Amino acid sequence: MKTFFAKQSDVVKKWVVIDATDKPLGRVATTAASIIRGKTKPIYTPHVDTGDNVIIINAAKVKLTGKKWDDKIYYHHTGWPGGIKSVTAKEILDKRPSDLLKKAIRGMLPKTRLGRTLNNNYRIYDNDQHPHDGQNPEVVAV
Repeated sequence: MKTFFAKQSDVVKKWVVIDATDKPLGRVATTAASIIRGKTKPIYTPHVDTGDNVIIINAAKVKLTGKKWDDKIYYHHTGWPGGIKSVTAKEILDKRPSDLLKKAIRGMLPKTRLGRTLNNNYRIYDNDQHPHDGQNPEVVAV
């Protein structure tokens, strides 16, 4: 028996819409990451982009449980001595809500060339309007 490896020519990409209204951040991110990676398809191959393109709408209405709005802290470093910066999830939601989902999904994708390619396979919108009606996206429940 031979192992099946999908080639890029075997992959048929489609578009999928995920509504994040009143859904937990992690649930939306894991669903999106597995669709982007292609793990929901029977032709999944780890080193090939077999996933679909994902549109996430209503990112501003995503939920966090407990006190995570104040307790969840995101850190980044400027590269300068003493340059560590921190921001809470609530501050990110107020400034740019799509960044919460972007950080969560990016953390779930591989940190390789394939992962950098997969980062182009999703779009996040703060409201329920998106310009991708021409791709005939299908709605996926989370």
